[in-house]
Amino acid sequence: MGLLDTILGRSKPVRPDLDQLFAVPSAALTLQAGAGFIPTGLGSVCFAGVEGGTFARIRQDVEELLDADTDRGGIPVEFSQDSYGYTWLLSRRSPDDVASLVNDLHAVNILLQDGGFGPQLLCSLIGFRAAEGRSLALVYLYKRGTFYPFAPVRGGAEKRDNQLELQIRATLGDDLRVERDLSRWFPVWGAPGL
Repeated sequence: MGLLDTILGRSKPVRPDLDQLFAVPSAALTLQAGAGFIPTGLGSVCFAGVEGGTFARIRQDVEELLDADTDRGGIPVEFSQDSYGYTWLLSRRSPDDVASLVNDLHAVNILLQDGGFGPQLLCSLIGFRAAEGRSLALVYLYKRGTFYPFAPVRGGAEKRDNQLELQIRATLGDDLRVERDLSRWFPVWGAPGL
C-alpha cells in the first residue's frame, strides 16, 4: 500500500483466514448459553459458478471427500443453484458435532482456494435454531475474513430481525471476528442450511 492509497483512503483488502472457521464450535457454545440458539447440523458454502474441467475435478474431489462416510450412515453433500446463479454446497452433520461440520466447510473452502478458485468463494454459513423456532446463521465472508449474524424473520417474507442480529453480535464479540461494517451484512435469503 502506497502513499497515494493512504491519502485517498484506500485500504489493503483483508486476506482470507479460513482458520477463523475453527472458532465456530466455541461460538456455538456461547450462542447456546447466551442467546438460546443451538446448532442445526447444517452448513453451506456459496461460490460463483465456474465451468471447465479443472473445476469439475475439484467438485468431484469435494464430493468424494465429504461423502466418504455415506457407507456408514453419513448424508451425502448436496449441490444447488440459487436464483442469482450462485452454487451452494450443503453439508449435514449431527447438531452436536459442530466441529465436523466446520471441518467439512473448511475442507471445501481450502480445496477451492488451492485449486485457484478462491476469488469465486463468497461465503460459508452455519445454521442455528432457537427453541421457539427462530432461525439464525453465522455467515463467514471469505473476502473479508469476518463473520456476521443473519436472522431472517419467520413467515416467508424477506425480512430480517436486525435487533436480534445486533444482540448476537454483542454476544459473540469475543468469540469471532465480527464484521464491523453493517452494510456488508448481506441477506442470504433461502440459503441452504438456514
